[in-house]
Amino acid sequence: MYLAPEHLVEKRYEKYKAAIRPYDFFAQIDELDFDNLGVGDRIYLQDYGIFNSEIEEETFMLRVRVPGGRIRAEHFRRIAEIVENEDLALILTARSGMQLHGLESHNVLEVFKEVNAMEGLSTWQTFGDNVRNVVTDPFDGRGKSCEIEAFPFIDELHKRFLKHPDLVGMLPRRISIGMTGMRENSWPLFSNDLFFGLARKETEKGFNVYMGGKNTEISKSADIFVGKEEVVDFAMAVIAAFNRYGLREKRMKSRLFHMIEHYGMEQVKAFIAEFYQKPWRSAGESLLKKRHFGDWEELADGSWGYRYHTDYGLIQSDEIVRIADFVQKEGAELRIGIDQQLYILGIKEPAAPFPQRDTSPTVVACAGSEYCPFSYWSIKEEAHYLPVEQLMAHDIKVGFSGCMKGCGRHKHADIGIVGLRNSKFGRNDKSARIFLGCEYTGGKRTAEVVFRTIPVDEMNRMVSLLVEEYAKSGLEDFEAFTINVLNRFEESFIELFFLAKRESGLDADLDPSKSAEEILEAFGQRPWMDVARKEGYAKASDAIVKKLWHAEEIAVVKHVHPSQRRSR
Repeated sequence: MYLAPEHLVEKRYEKYKAAIRPYDFFAQIDELDFDNLGVGDRIYLQDYGIFNSEIEEETFMLRVRVPGGRIRAEHFRRIAEIVENEDLALILTARSGMQLHGLESHNVLEVFKEVNAMEGLSTWQTFGDNVRNVVTDPFDGRGKSCEIEAFPFIDELHKRFLKHPDLVGMLPRRISIGMTGMRENSWPLFSNDLFFGLARKETEKGFNVYMGGKNTEISKSADIFVGKEEVVDFAMAVIAAFNRYGLREKRMKSRLFHMIEHYGMEQVKAFIAEFYQKPWRSAGESLLKKRHFGDWEELADGSWGYRYHTDYGLIQSDEIVRIADFVQKEGAELRIGIDQQLYILGIKEPAAPFPQRDTSPTVVACAGSEYCPFSYWSIKEEAHYLPVEQLMAHDIKVGFSGCMKGCGRHKHADIGIVGLRNSKFGRNDKSARIFLGCEYTGGKRTAEVVFRTIPVDEMNRMVSLLVEEYAKSGLEDFEAFTINVLNRFEESFIELFFLAKRESGLDADLDPSKSAEEILEAFGQRPWMDVARKEGYAKASDAIVKKLWHAEEIAVVKHVHPSQRRSR
């Protein structure tokens, strides 16, 4: 059990953990006045999946964990009924879960109890300093390339930690876990604090262990291989070691990544060994291989899997009812992917009786300003500024976040976008920051800032330029383009190259066999060329941005009060 050193008791979150365990606080939940919650009440309630803030004290959000993304059709239909009856909004999350937005003091506890009564669903530990929903590939156990079904281990893990009195709400910060026994992958699973990836050690198939990932970092190899019978015990040992030895001085420096950064991987492994107490083997050969998936995929048993496009995570109650009815009629299975899409597995013939939405399933988007007080943009709307058809045609992964917290996983995508505010563009106070360079399939590196700021209504054109340049390269996918072209140059040069294409209208080529200077010669003598030579690429980019988009009259940045947001 975690025991706080005396000096930590003054830290706000640690103070509440020391006063009463969140698990024990649950006994008081029926007596709470949800119209008049205190700071401590709000902190404890997050451990059961209920979110409320002083900024928006009249509304509540309930987050639901769906282990491995597997949800029964009848439960999904009942969730839809709750959404309809209580006038809520439902968002599928990037951790294969659900968020119910728009609850109020009079109904939040009732809905909480009903959802938690559904077998396989829970709201416990979905916020706060907890073990979050354990995720996997949506084709787990059904896909043609599945070597080890991960769900039995995920299910066992949840049984062990979900209502553990010494774990609920007691960790230094959250810990996210991902696991896949599939050879073919298209998912950024290295974004997890702890990731188990399919591997082979001699003749045995099991998992290599990677640790230290998060929205802004990639999990690194721990040089450990665990067999199928070891994976659950090892995961619990990591959780216990993190709980006992994780850093708690500063909340922004309390993830597993920071623990590894502070102590070093070998010392962290020594901490884990205290709780595992069995020998482990060095890492085996990774069996993970990249593959692109379409809306229809033939499964191992000859049936079909269908990917249903949501509205960037949003889905309406009538859609859910229609899908749930179809799943039950077909005797099929329903899953939520970490791409915020719905997967129907076990369809006899590749034909669905409902129309497909024209949104891009390759875009993962955060909740946005309607549903999150930290987001600057209405992400679900701004996602429509993207060149959807191009992104779908080339299966290009986009991570779209409304702030730097990165809930849209913008640093774990082919193209990452963060919504910002900027008063210099005049006609709109919204600007975008674009990230490139991620090598996510093998967990090599995250995306980094390339375009520092562009107007929101230029996002489509700039992303289109990127996609067109990739298409000209002839490489098999955008990640290969990233590795073989984009990552051969400095970020500041890539920014200048594409801004120069936008400014000049010239179709210059980003040829990795040439130097940056040779490539820029294609633009001829332009005003920003002297700036590039004398002051560098970044200053030249600033000159182009100013020429193209800066307004003579500075707009007033409009901050929308939470009570005036449209959707609740």
